[in-house]
Amino acid sequence: MNIKKQSQDSIPVLETEGLNVYYGSHLAVRQVNLEILPNQAVAFIGPSGCGKSTVLRCFNRMNDLVPSAKIEGKVLFDGKDIYQSKVDPVLLRTRIGMVFQKPNPFPKSIYENISFGAKINGYKGNMDELVEDALKKASLWDDVKDKLRQSGLALSGGQQQRLCIARAVAIQPEVILMDEPCAALDPISTLKIEELIHELKNQYTIVMVTHNMQQALRVSDKTAFFNAESTGKGAKVGYLVEYNDTKNIFHNPQEQATNDYISGRFG
Repeated sequence: MNIKKQSQDSIPVLETEGLNVYYGSHLAVRQVNLEILPNQAVAFIGPSGCGKSTVLRCFNRMNDLVPSAKIEGKVLFDGKDIYQSKVDPVLLRTRIGMVFQKPNPFPKSIYENISFGAKINGYKGNMDELVEDALKKASLWDDVKDKLRQSGLALSGGQQQRLCIARAVAIQPEVILMDEPCAALDPISTLKIEELIHELKNQYTIVMVTHNMQQALRVSDKTAFFNAESTGKGAKVGYLVEYNDTKNIFHNPQEQATNDYISGRFG
């Protein structure tokens, strides 16, 4: 399969079928069905508590790290169910990388931040070239090429987040998940990350959670709008309302709830 082919006939790189997510006995997300095609940027939007990040974390089994979490249904990556017992979640995460809301560089040099994951995954190639390539793909090389032995923690917030993106790129994934990657950044750094997403989707599939609807409109090809409803006693269950091309979600939504959210009438 050529993962760079982008058409309606493409095999989805990620897919959910009847996805339910529980935390203990609480149903947090119900019946999510969606397909994500290769080399697209997909944005998850919706009010707080609607399950956006929960669904995102299902794609690389980060919810496994929450003892009470369990899922029903299927999550498929390249057509294979990633929750089958024979799937190694650590290996899975080398193919589906993740960038978190708050920049979290390792307390190591810039060079080691990039090389660390490649080393533990058995990379045998030219490490200097890998580090340079990853930093270039993250639009950070020109900023740090003379500072590679300095601590990654010495960089600005926006540079730290691009370093984390470079770290994700260095393990040569197919998919990069981003959980509100610009939430802690200033507007200039945010713009750089958005420009970077446009460049990265030429080689990777990007799935991002964002509270910034204008950001979703600027950077994504498709948008999934999630909502939540009360189940009593303050609990909520999230669900997928609508999933479509971003221009349709924002300019011609099919569901009234989507239109209300986009126009600011709730949320």
